[in-house]
Amino acid sequence: MAKAAPEEQLRLLDLQALDSTLNKLSRQAVAARGNPALGAVAARVAEVDAELVRAGTELGDLERELTRAEDEVQSVVTRLERDEKRLNSGTGTSKDLTALQHEVASLTKRRSDLEDVELDVMERVEAARAARDEVAERTNAVRAELLALEEARDLELADIDVQRVDVQARRNELAATFEEPLLALYERILVKRGVGAARLFHGKSEGSGMQLSPGDLADIAAAAPDDVVLCPDSGCILVRSSDWGTQQP
Repeated sequence: MAKAAPEEQLRLLDLQALDSTLNKLSRQAVAARGNPALGAVAARVAEVDAELVRAGTELGDLERELTRAEDEVQSVVTRLERDEKRLNSGTGTSKDLTALQHEVASLTKRRSDLEDVELDVMERVEAARAARDEVAERTNAVRAELLALEEARDLELADIDVQRVDVQARRNELAATFEEPLLALYERILVKRGVGAARLFHGKSEGSGMQLSPGDLADIAAAAPDDVVLCPDSGCILVRSSDWGTQQP
């Protein structure tokens, strides 16, 4: 059985408190990095980004359609102006002028029809542009929400790291004051069990949270004060207080 002065064993509780704080900080860091709100908002960002791409694609297609419609109108207007100029000049045979009049009438109707198409496409472009702008606003809002969450996470992680550095320094300083055999035993148990040392108080192990059996308590009572005793349930070092074996009233 390992040996250590009772006073040194008692200081293990201070070391365990620091190790417990380090574990708590590690869990807090994991929780901060794995914040489900971050994942949920990131998924929403992906959704609105995809929606924005679709809206932009639809707007682009309509703008190209509008360009084609404008080009067709301009082409008819150019021909119409040329024909009207020839018709107004009065040059040519009567048959040619009559044919030209028919062509002007046909082009005039064609221009009217194309302008109706152009107007319809313009209205659709305006609607698509408004829809794209609305999606862009929602995208910006969701991205701002994600950025705020990321900044809050980074601040929390930075604060955790500051605390961790401080606690680790105090832990290292305290650990250096222990005899090597006791520290090595404690740290082996800490790695294996998650708890290296706990108080035995009123017959209850604070490592396992269980009341020890009369037999286990008898074995501990038979041990010397400098014997290092272990919890039969959790396996951690049991630090005995002055009233470790008494029952709670």
